[in-house]
Amino acid sequence: MGERADSALITVGIIGAGGIANAHLPAWRDLGVRVLVYSVDEGAAGLIERHGAGEAVTSLAELLERADIVDICSPTYTHRDLVLQAVAARRPVICEKPLGLDPEQAREIMSACAAAGVSLFPAQVVRFFPEYRALQQQVAAGIVGTPAVLRFTRIAERPKREWFHQPALAGGIILDQMIHDLDMARWLAGEVTEVFARSVTRAADTGEVTAAQVVMQHASGAISSAFGAWASAGTSFRTAFSLAGTAGYLRHDSADNRPVRVDAPAPGQPRGGLLPRNLGRSPFHDQLGEFLSAIRDGAPTRVSAFDGVQAVAIATAASESARAGRPVRLGDAWTSTQPEERSA
Repeated sequence: MGERADSALITVGIIGAGGIANAHLPAWRDLGVRVLVYSVDEGAAGLIERHGAGEAVTSLAELLERADIVDICSPTYTHRDLVLQAVAARRPVICEKPLGLDPEQAREIMSACAAAGVSLFPAQVVRFFPEYRALQQQVAAGIVGTPAVLRFTRIAERPKREWFHQPALAGGIILDQMIHDLDMARWLAGEVTEVFARSVTRAADTGEVTAAQVVMQHASGAISSAFGAWASAGTSFRTAFSLAGTAGYLRHDSADNRPVRVDAPAPGQPRGGLLPRNLGRSPFHDQLGEFLSAIRDGAPTRVSAFDGVQAVAIATAASESARAGRPVRLGDAWTSTQPEERSA
């Protein structure tokens, strides 16, 4: 970012004014940065009014000229082109998941950023939710031993915007929704070598209902499964996970309205107990704050561009498995060397 990164006031340009922008804008507002918003559907004014922050701009060119950081909150099918335009303007990029519609797009995005020396941050926000962060910390600390069997659940009502349901535009439920849990499985148990998936869509009085199940084999020997559903209108959002390791078991279910429960001894403590639950800031605030620190100060982040690419690779392999009705190997993609990532 050069000299602009050293200024006291950073300007972030949000592209898109749909659902996820309603999480990003208030987080940026609370982080104290100036925010510009550009949207092709003229939704910027409403977004700004709802959150009491931001300035609408009338063109992408204006946003790229004035912004220090570009935050892409637009539909999946626009990500590749928008990232490449931000790279051409030499602006650090935060891009909502998934990075692209397929691994080729995602790798192209990562390679273009690396070649230009532009920082790229995939917005895999579930890594910043306190219960999932607690899960990762317990695994990293060895509290439950080596991960062996992992299970994830994610249920939400069917997205209202029709582009979500067109595979050519959004990639389907596995790439759009379940990518969060596929990413978590890889973060916890290591690289994925093979996937097997099933997906079904059925008509209902309140619209179509879609569900999918993905089973992953990890290079470590662990096995993970993820279930996702786009359910009837009005369905309560629910997530759950469990992890069985060689030394203990850990689980969480948002429907229980309880903190993560760990059935394993902490160092120097008797068996059992509860992990504390963080009821403070939004995970979007923590995610964007961490990315901002990385851009300004070179601080480390818990998610890299390579993580974003691998998440897309797993999700698209799973989608192919669901279509073909057979297991799909990820080949040697998971052993590939990631390009050097540099801060702009």
